[in-house]
Amino acid sequence: MKRKSVDKIFGALLCAAAINFAAAQPYPSKPIRLIIPYPAGSSSNDIIGRVLAQRLSGALGQQVVVDNRAGAGGNLGSEMGAKAAPDGYTLLLGTNGPLAISPSVYSKLGYDSVRDLTPIAMVALVPYIVIVHPSVPATNVRELIALAKSKPGQLYFGSTGSGGTPHLCFELFKHMAGIDIVHVPYKGGAPAMNDLLGGQVQMYCTGVTAALQFVKAGRLRAIGMATLKRSELLPELATISEQGLAGFDVASWISIHGPAKLPQPIVQRLYQEIAKIVESPDMRQYILGQGSQPALMDPQQLDAYLRAEIAKWAKVVKAANVRLD
Repeated sequence: MKRKSVDKIFGALLCAAAINFAAAQPYPSKPIRLIIPYPAGSSSNDIIGRVLAQRLSGALGQQVVVDNRAGAGGNLGSEMGAKAAPDGYTLLLGTNGPLAISPSVYSKLGYDSVRDLTPIAMVALVPYIVIVHPSVPATNVRELIALAKSKPGQLYFGSTGSGGTPHLCFELFKHMAGIDIVHVPYKGGAPAMNDLLGGQVQMYCTGVTAALQFVKAGRLRAIGMATLKRSELLPELATISEQGLAGFDVASWISIHGPAKLPQPIVQRLYQEIAKIVESPDMRQYILGQGSQPALMDPQQLDAYLRAEIAKWAKVVKAANVRLD
């Protein structure tokens, strides 16, 4: 037998032995690392993830240490999480960008969101909202669609960059409404919002918290919630689905995953503790305070949701011909 083959077999046996040894120990018996694939303090993903880690530390009796691994729109940290040892000591905070959208916009991705990760729990949804500059003569979805049809190619929407959720939100909107509006990509949410406030672009799709203060001050007009359910932050605002584009649903989300082949006893232990935390009244209020919606899903529900999200965005990406390689 060739030396390389022997080395591979020996390595596989060592890995299996390590996993079996870890499984024989009470879980957890040492600190757990939670990879958050974004910069510290950059978004509700990191903020909610940190609070979840803190509370999970108390529930598990071992420290859950946040490890921010930003880069490539979340793909770098997600790949690290997917390639970790399946022993329960490395977890990944998942979001829709790297797990549901990246598989379609990148031809070469270092991980497969379904094959290389074990779903543990959905924690929260981050609802998106479609907003327009006050100069736009439209107060609801039907009026906005009618306006766009009367001025094909003359209305502009901003985004945080090609292939991001704000971009694909409007690509989905364009496809479902049958309209021609022009994409203007920016390098982040702040410049996109600034140009919307200045009227350089007419519309934008973003997380509800980023828009809330401007909507309440009358500096921007809310057209519709992009999620299937209304937001508790703006309960009077009808969803886009309610207003005629049935099934329109755009949200970011926060979920917890482990590497593939994570033992089911560990998955269930983690899910049970996360469920208790997410369903607690104070954590629910904290999540709402961050502009998100508590949205607990068990491993099976999260798996089905992730697969559906990947399929949905694959169609949108193909129709819009978006590639980021």
